[in-house]
Amino acid sequence: MAGIIVGVDGSDHSRRALAWAMREAVKHHQPLTVMSIHPPSARPATSIYWGVHSYPENSFDPDLARMAVQQFAEKVASEVGEAPEMTVSIGTGDAAEELVNASHDADLLVVGSRGEGGFARLLMGSVSSQVVHHAHCPVVVIRGARQAS
Repeated sequence: MAGIIVGVDGSDHSRRALAWAMREAVKHHQPLTVMSIHPPSARPATSIYWGVHSYPENSFDPDLARMAVQQFAEKVASEVGEAPEMTVSIGTGDAAEELVNASHDADLLVVGSRGEGGFARLLMGSVSSQVVHHAHCPVVVIRGARQAS
């Protein structure tokens, strides 16, 4: 996956990261991979002992996710006004771990400073922090818009 990889989750921070990565990919004639990692389905504690399956509402449809991420990327590309050669990659697992694994072959990894997590006052989210510390290529962390206090 040579070129630029950007991790997205639909948050405003990831939209900004995607826009920045698109401009960089165009400027440097690099392919862009837009990665979205869905966490594994949460299972009730009883599944550990009795093998209860995940609830249907926790099911993950990779085709639906790919379509949603593609639409997200196309919308951002129209806002930016330029679109690089782009691939959408959908997976399941730990987002930080999957992004770090993908960084082995990347020239650059771009993430938003925070994602959809619930701690709004954190300067950097757990995924971006882990990626910065463990990636195998340079990492750019894009901050979101400042919010009025």
